Amino acid sequence: MAGLAALAIAYVLSQFYRSFMAVLTPSLIAELGATKAQLSFASGAWFIAFAAAQFAIGVWLDRYGPKRTASVLLAVGGGGGAMLFAMATEPWMVTAAMAFIGIGCAPVLMASVFIFARTYSPARLAILVSWLVGFGSFGNVIGASPLASAADAFGWRPVMVGLGCVTLMTAVAIQIFVRDPARHGDGSGDNGFAGYLELFSLRVLWPILPLVAFNYAAAAGIRGLWAGPYLSDVYGLDALAIGQVTLFMALAMVAGSFIYGPLDTFFGTRKWVAIVGNTLGLAALVFIALNPVTTVTATTAILVVIGITGGSYGLLMAHGRAFLPPHLTGRGVTLLNFFSIGGVGVMQFATGGVVTASTVPEDPSAAYAALFWFYAIMLAISLLIYLAARDAKPEKPAKEISG
Repeated sequence: MAGLAALAIAYVLSQFYRSFMAVLTPSLIAELGATKAQLSFASGAWFIAFAAAQFAIGVWLDRYGPKRTASVLLAVGGGGGAMLFAMATEPWMVTAAMAFIGIGCAPVLMASVFIFARTYSPARLAILVSWLVGFGSFGNVIGASPLASAADAFGWRPVMVGLGCVTLMTAVAIQIFVRDPARHGDGSGDNGFAGYLELFSLRVLWPILPLVAFNYAAAAGIRGLWAGPYLSDVYGLDALAIGQVTLFMALAMVAGSFIYGPLDTFFGTRKWVAIVGNTLGLAALVFIALNPVTTVTATTAILVVIGITGGSYGLLMAHGRAFLPPHLTGRGVTLLNFFSIGGVGVMQFATGGVVTASTVPEDPSAAYAALFWFYAIMLAISLLIYLAARDAKPEKPAKEISG
């Protein structure tokens, strides 16, 4: 339990690091001279580095176990990256720091999922992962108004130094308390990166992967980056007010993960829970794309809906996990996570271009209408493809494996 608690705290940090820049955007623009496109690139660097690391992490989880994989990368990448961020004097340093932090955070959730998949019955995977994501999403909450208040009181650089220290201590706790689950076999069948070719040959996964890639992209992208510029440009909100609005969205993302968790068991289907939930999210995106300027209250409500409905990660992980061979558990869950985080990263890069190309000086809302339409179109396409997916109905919970 102590090991899972350490991993859960690490995941809170992971969620924080992927979303905190929305609150610091005004300070980074003013102090470092960074542009919105540069900050979009920096935010995307976190997700791309995180996603690219998944392939090596999948092999290391199967080969070396979650303890060493998570503790070493979190200490070097997460702790070191936070310190580099605190010392940044140029926009490129922010980008480099975010890439390091992304690598450091990359194994945290997958180490937990790996332990869940090896220790608990498959029927419990969706709810365990969803609740872990829900708990971790409190990092989004910390990265909203609490971060804004701390940065206002102490400055963003000292705050980042403090976070780097907390990250290092968490990595040490993982090394001390996490216990690796028993391995399947003697490892003689470990074929390294070639295992991913076997996974890609599983056609049953193909229709699932696009929705894995884009179900979370809008919530993560808006909460983690675009909420700040949008609320500042369109409504004229300052950092503290932006922190308050993003706090509601962050709490909604927490709630969404907890809400999705038991629904597959309750309704007896994973596929249709994902379809209904993400269709509601699509409707919210279309609404805000059609109405980019309403009131702060109405906009906050829509962002809350996007946050709740974007929480189907755990459900989709369980859907894909149902089709993975046991000897490729580590690589399988990290492949799914690659698409999830990689989709967000690609969208962060792409949305920077969309906003820049759609900017109209006399109408700041035009760029954000285009942004929301872009998110809506990509989610709609992935939902259409997902309709062809084979359902993986949850089995009745079995007794967990001891250990």
